[in-house]
Amino acid sequence: MFKSNFLNSNNALILKISFVAFFFFCVTPFVGSALALFFGIGFALFFKNPYEEQSATLSKWLLKISVVGLGFNVDVMQVIEVGRSSLVLTIVSITAIIGLGEILAQLFKLNRNTGTLISFGTAICGGSAIAAMAPVIKAKQDEIAVALAIVFSLNAAGLLIFPWLGHYFELTESQFALWSALAIHDTSSVVGAAAAYGPVALAMATTIKLTRAMWIVPYTALAGVFWRSEERASIPLFIVGFLLAAAINTMLPEFKVVWDTSYSIAKELLVGTLFLIGAGISKQVLKQCGWQPFVMALVLWVIVSSVLLLLIFDGIIQ
Repeated sequence: MFKSNFLNSNNALILKISFVAFFFFCVTPFVGSALALFFGIGFALFFKNPYEEQSATLSKWLLKISVVGLGFNVDVMQVIEVGRSSLVLTIVSITAIIGLGEILAQLFKLNRNTGTLISFGTAICGGSAIAAMAPVIKAKQDEIAVALAIVFSLNAAGLLIFPWLGHYFELTESQFALWSALAIHDTSSVVGAAAAYGPVALAMATTIKLTRAMWIVPYTALAGVFWRSEERASIPLFIVGFLLAAAINTMLPEFKVVWDTSYSIAKELLVGTLFLIGAGISKQVLKQCGWQPFVMALVLWVIVSSVLLLLIFDGIIQ
């Protein structure tokens, strides 16, 4: 009995040490975004994440810090220009995706809240959008969990598939940045996929995605009117931090070495974050999704990604 307990405690210790070692290895320059995510998913599925709650919390904070740090490689005037030039595209695309999602939710006979959360997460920025919309529409905990689990899973697929598809279709870095920012759900996967594609794609995709994320506020306010809710969302603080970092980088070019260093650290932290995000995709999470919500979300994502790619190819979106 004592020997069994001793062996079990030793195994648990080895598992914890291995998990931490994998995380720090992913923060080094030797590991890319896709590989880090693959390590995380593999660890969770074949062994088990020994720090599920801690890594979930840490990944959220590291993602925010990483996104802010990436702002040190962006010109704030570029952010303003992207927001101005993409105003019509943003409104039309977000509204169209949410509308299509509502139609698919009815076809697949999902409850209203689950369908809305998946549609909203697909249209704007994944988990952040779902978290903002949930209290406004008074979503239940199980509805939120299902929507997050599905978006979580599709994010992982997008990070792995999109760079490969981008090279297959011979997209330029600018084209890929636009496509990934509009078609991949969450900021973390957009940044990870763009980082794997190239530095131009990374800067542009991050800017487009965060500019798009600002639309969480008006759309949740609109949803509050329909649901007659008093809850209101606010702009995530990490977006404000990204804008401030971009402004500092633009106004104080004499400290370029410092900003470049901050940007490099942020890129490596992001890779480590993707390991933690991948480690959150357990067998329980996959089972929780269910086939109807998952297929609805997949069909919506495939339609949106395909249409956007065609519009980018034709030069209608640029």
